[in-house]
Amino acid sequence: MSERSIAATESKRSYGLVMVAFSFTIAFMLHLLLFCTAPMVTIIMEEMDLSHAEFGFVFAAAMIGLVIFRIPWGLIGDRIGYLNAFRIALPLAAGFAVLRAFSTGYAVLLTSQFFLGMSLAMVLPCLPLIVKEWFPRSPGLSTGIYVSGFAAGNATALALTPQLLKTLEWREVLLVYSGLTAVICLLWLVFAKSTAKGDSGLRFDNFTRIIKDKYVWVLLLFMMASMGSYDTLATWMPKVLELKEINEALASLLPLGFFLAGPIVGIVSDRFGNIKAIVAISGIVAAISIVGINYAPFPIVLLCIFLAGFSTIGVLTISLTMPTRHQRLSATAGSVVGLTSALGNIGPLAMPVLFGFLIDVTGTFHASIFSVAALAGVAFTLGSRISGQDQ
Repeated sequence: MSERSIAATESKRSYGLVMVAFSFTIAFMLHLLLFCTAPMVTIIMEEMDLSHAEFGFVFAAAMIGLVIFRIPWGLIGDRIGYLNAFRIALPLAAGFAVLRAFSTGYAVLLTSQFFLGMSLAMVLPCLPLIVKEWFPRSPGLSTGIYVSGFAAGNATALALTPQLLKTLEWREVLLVYSGLTAVICLLWLVFAKSTAKGDSGLRFDNFTRIIKDKYVWVLLLFMMASMGSYDTLATWMPKVLELKEINEALASLLPLGFFLAGPIVGIVSDRFGNIKAIVAISGIVAAISIVGINYAPFPIVLLCIFLAGFSTIGVLTISLTMPTRHQRLSATAGSVVGLTSALGNIGPLAMPVLFGFLIDVTGTFHASIFSVAALAGVAFTLGSRISGQDQ
């Protein structure tokens, strides 16, 4: 190998680190912007005279924008490349984040939330495209790194926001976060680069082929089960621990599992490559650990909580990695992730409701926990056995 080619390889490797840092930061920003309103519930409700249901729709408005626009952003990312897609979407995200900070009433707040969700919908379909270009030999690890960015953004939103609210008004806090988004946008415009070329057209025939691919529906099953299981446990775990007379703060072990699962499962999948075995083992671990939340004594129950978060997000990492390394799907990875992540939200939308309904019917959380364990265990173990997962 010539000195010039060696230098080019080293340069690409070094710049790859810049791009994976961008992917982590953008994922961090997504969950920071989405979840920072959670600690502001009381303040915003009192100022705008909102009911609990009305405030709930504030978060739902952003989620609706995410769900509706992930598929279009996936198509756009495959069409014009992730570099240009982010050049469009990041300024929009910064702009609507600023608009949210200056909300003068409920209607403006809802509108800004919806369009913030619309602009942030490009994140999940386009991040795998960064992985595909810069880390073709280690897609699992690089996917795991940005997946941990989601956990870090969520944790920062919930931990930092209450501290900022002690000295700043809620609109000022939102303005701080929108300023951070603007900085990320500026850095992307100046420093991000890509040599990947987009498609020559939207290629709806390719999208039709994606829908007909059996493995896409396997990935959708994994996405729905992993997001549905994790989000349900994250929503209800503090209440479950309260009923078990355990410190509710220990529910933080669930997002700790989230944070560590991405890079660890990513490294394992890169090194061993047996995706079916990893998903099947994750299904078994998920089922046992989630059921253990019902019956395991203290402190074993704490390990169960951690493993529940680790195993469910581990499969999410696999689900986001596979479109970039799969022989049939790699060329349209953005569209595949856009489709599976959009429809996968059925899990997070339905499972928390079922969990609460079962508590109302049975008077205990045991049946609810079993429902989550069944979803993760059955979906992961059976899905791993479906054919068509060749790479």
